[in-house]
Amino acid sequence: MRILKRVLSLQRHLNTIREEGLTIGFTPTMGALHDGHMSLIRQSAKQNDVTVASIFVNPTQFNQKDDLDKYPRNIEGDVALLKKNGCNYLFAPLPSQVYPKGLITKVDLDISSLTSLMEGPNRPGHFEGVVQVVNRLLDIIGPDNLYMGQKDFQQFTVIDYMLNELKRDTRLRVVPIVREADGLAMSSRNVRLDPVLRPITPIIHQTLMMAASQLSEFSIEDIESKAIEKLTIPGFKPEYFTIVDGHSLLPVKRPQDHDLIVACTAVWAGDVRLIDNKILKGEITIR
Repeated sequence: MRILKRVLSLQRHLNTIREEGLTIGFTPTMGALHDGHMSLIRQSAKQNDVTVASIFVNPTQFNQKDDLDKYPRNIEGDVALLKKNGCNYLFAPLPSQVYPKGLITKVDLDISSLTSLMEGPNRPGHFEGVVQVVNRLLDIIGPDNLYMGQKDFQQFTVIDYMLNELKRDTRLRVVPIVREADGLAMSSRNVRLDPVLRPITPIIHQTLMMAASQLSEFSIEDIESKAIEKLTIPGFKPEYFTIVDGHSLLPVKRPQDHDLIVACTAVWAGDVRLIDNKILKGEITIR
């Protein structure tokens, strides 16, 4: 695996690959990698001739500097995992490479309809930052396929919208959530969990499973209120538990009117914020 830090160096390699008619898969990450990330890398390696990953802790998607500073970093461990799972190129740039002076990288795209609920109100500017960095990385790398995880359901929905609105050739591939043995969704933030609270965190997945079992029996309002009640336990503070249309991300009222329904939640476990989701009806289809 080659590790490259400069845009021009990476592009020289990738241009040669494209001239040979080979396909390129790309997974953007912020490091602190785990098997959830590796599921994306492995899927890319199966479906493409060459797999590229990036590690870049993007400052434009953090609305709190403290959260940016606390974000876990483990470059040596990350490199070892990427090598083991079939990554061919790691792009690990400094911010000056991604956002060089004089280059306009902000994307003029109205995503308000997709960000009015869930993560949007709680993390102002976050999705605009995600759109900015993913679009910029696609400009740099020009992959055939882009790999993202289902755990960040709202994020990949926004990126799918961006790809279509900007008429980009890259195709989005969504990989299912990878969970720990007890059901906790894998996340880079899990390493920061209080050891006392960590054994209780499976309650998040259990609550999502409960919602799935109740979809045909109870109203959406009842399911959501029962979920919030179940998650409100010592050490835990649910931020939201929302059942939405999987395409528009708007609230569901009558399940029979929707072909894709998703329950999404964010829960504070101590001072660590965890997100998760479960598809209650239908399946993900990317345009």
